[in-house]
Amino acid sequence: MKIPRTQIAAAISKLSLDSTTAFLRKRLAEEVAAYLLIEHRTDELDSLMRDVMEERSRLGVVEVVAVSAHHLASSVIDDLKQAVKELFPGARQIIISPKLDPSLIGGIRLEFANRQLDLSVRAKLNQLKQLIAYRKDQVGV
Repeated sequence: MKIPRTQIAAAISKLSLDSTTAFLRKRLAEEVAAYLLIEHRTDELDSLMRDVMEERSRLGVVEVVAVSAHHLASSVIDDLKQAVKELFPGARQIIISPKLDPSLIGGIRLEFANRQLDLSVRAKLNQLKQLIAYRKDQVGV
């Protein structure tokens, strides 16, 4: 019988929050990886991790991937934590994981479990392009 992904995510979330040592967290990761391989479910890994992030968020641990073109200074990460705290006032812990994406021109993209906040220059340019196209359609140019 195939175990639902949400049930796996809930178990991983609980175990990862209960694991107090790096050894136990590493062991948990190995066990999850082995399960996914044995059950031929490795294609579900990204979805499973989003489910885990969402479940941990419900438990008060908000995780955010901060994608930027350049390394983020610790002061910027602290500012991001404050901004996320305002979005999730009930959060007991906020974890910001920086990720580099050289294809971004500038700005930052925040990836939450089930949503994304794109403050990158590319996103702003795409918005401008859509606005211009919309205006052309409205004016008939």
